[in-house]
Amino acid sequence: MEARKNDHIELAFSSQAAGAEIDRRFDYEPMTGSHRQGEIPPFTFLGKTLRVPIWVSSMTGGTALARTINTNLARACREFGMGMGLGSCRILLANDLYLPDFDMRPVIGDELPLYANIGIVQLEDMLFDGSWPRLVELVERLRADGLIVHVNPVQEWLQMEGDVLKNPPFETIQEFLELSRLKLIVKEVGQGMGPVSIARVMSLPIEAFELAAFGGTNFAKVELARSTAWQRELYGPLAMIGNTASDMIETINRLVAESKGAGCRQIIISGGIKNFLDGYYHISRSLLPAVFGQASAFLAVARGDYEDLRMYIAGQISGLKFARAFLKIKEQE
Repeated sequence: MEARKNDHIELAFSSQAAGAEIDRRFDYEPMTGSHRQGEIPPFTFLGKTLRVPIWVSSMTGGTALARTINTNLARACREFGMGMGLGSCRILLANDLYLPDFDMRPVIGDELPLYANIGIVQLEDMLFDGSWPRLVELVERLRADGLIVHVNPVQEWLQMEGDVLKNPPFETIQEFLELSRLKLIVKEVGQGMGPVSIARVMSLPIEAFELAAFGGTNFAKVELARSTAWQRELYGPLAMIGNTASDMIETINRLVAESKGAGCRQIIISGGIKNFLDGYYHISRSLLPAVFGQASAFLAVARGDYEDLRMYIAGQISGLKFARAFLKIKEQE
């Protein structure tokens, strides 16, 4: 105790709050909760039981490092009770050389959701040439629960090797749903979506909508970083368009209140979720059952020793429990 009190004296002068910016999203209510009150009861999401409202958003595959990352993440999902989306599985449509990078069912176990991933352009092409049953085979090969379709027109436009969308993604996904019984999640890749697109997605009979909103990893900026200087100057403004998670949740809540968009009844809130406070804030605002997804925050600690990732996630969960017990969301102005 004496050592702790000495620390307090030494640190008090460097820990002044004056001039610091307060987080105005919350009211701190220390009189109304307890440390035990924030415990998170198990709940059903995507047809399976999760123990925490955290989703590992799609990241990567196809390299030796990706195998380490995915294995660490799948192991963490099993330990903490989270769901996981794989990175783009396009490479597996060519051959199974990289299958071990994606084959995470033995690691995550059968009790938690695991979804494969393919781009909208690949889906469009496979519908056109009739090879779409290979996607069903892919999901079966990975023993995944379903398929994530990522919609990325800005990224494709800016990518040096990018493909061309021939049809609106809504029509492509609608056609695929009529042909296949696969469970689908639809997501963007870092720009989010506007109200009209959100309404279209929410009308589809899909398992969940992942926001992948503006504010997190920006794949438009990633592709620009790979391009020439004149392309970065010319197309740079495109990387700054999009919709934030707050914008998108507001739109979804309005659709729910108006009894619209009844096809999709669950959302994964991702894009700019940097910590447990962001996650708690957004899932608390959602009128639909929601979890929050993280990608880059996990990526930063998933590339090395598993214990680093484990400590990071345990800290996020601990912080989330505290928020549930003592923080109340302020009314929207």
